[in-house]
Amino acid sequence: MTTKMKAMVATGYGSPEVLQLQEVNQPQPNKNEVLIKIHATSVTASDVLIRGLKAPLMYKLLVQLAFGFGKPRNPILGMVVAGTIAGKGKNVTKFNLGDEVFAYCSMSPMKHRFGSYAEYICLPQDWNIALKPTNISFEEAAAIPYGGLLAAHLLKKTSIKKGDKVLIYGASGSIGTMALQMAKNAGAAVTSVCSSKNFELVRSLGSDKVIDYTASNAESQLETYQYVIDAVGNSKSSVLKAKSKQAINKQGRYISIDDGTPTTPKEVFLKLKELVEQGKLKPVIDKVYPLEEMVEAHRYVEGGHKRGNVVIVTT
Repeated sequence: MTTKMKAMVATGYGSPEVLQLQEVNQPQPNKNEVLIKIHATSVTASDVLIRGLKAPLMYKLLVQLAFGFGKPRNPILGMVVAGTIAGKGKNVTKFNLGDEVFAYCSMSPMKHRFGSYAEYICLPQDWNIALKPTNISFEEAAAIPYGGLLAAHLLKKTSIKKGDKVLIYGASGSIGTMALQMAKNAGAAVTSVCSSKNFELVRSLGSDKVIDYTASNAESQLETYQYVIDAVGNSKSSVLKAKSKQAINKQGRYISIDDGTPTTPKEVFLKLKELVEQGKLKPVIDKVYPLEEMVEAHRYVEGGHKRGNVVIVTT
């Protein structure tokens, strides 16, 4: 008898309403895979972009080439996992039943797997999967991989020295909150660009200065920086953002999340776990929704004003 599970299925590309709660077959692990009972996942900006397919024609074609024409090839979206090992293949040696783990379902742009908008998922034991840090909850664990890996991709392009001035545009988002903390860990003096309602948040994460991108005098608050890190990319723009591209010293660099293809190496994933365990990296959660309210969660993320991460719980 086939075991069933609940999952949010993307019936096509379009508005959040294309996501529908359905009963589907529970996956079964092959010999090198673990079966994870998912306790929490997250809705990322990338999930929303893929689901909505709101992009120029060429990008739409590329997305559908990668993920499926007409509708996603794997209709269960989501690539972030926090849960418990519920089963494993005969060759699995790295994990045991009952282990609490977290994971990111991507090893490279060509080696990834959707499926975390569900109660269960199977992943190869050698992918980006590790024991969950014991000092955080499943919900917090689900708020680490996406922003953490993309922030690490940005910071890899820097050589921050103690005292370097760094501006982070979009410092209150899932990528920005992680990039802010990583820059501080490297010794930078960080200025965060976000809305004034998020000043308290970014200051609590270590930001030395703050700039409200909506303020009339925002551009006049810019200094000269060693690095300007754009954590939101082309999805958002402002006069301040345009000016910030010139607010770098002669050896400085402007780095955008839209530059190049992000990589997700396992050593970086494991480093994120280590930093969280050491208390040097704090996941930030804005809202938590049950799986059944995935449509509302997507609608909220699509609004573009979330603080940190939006997490989904399945139990």
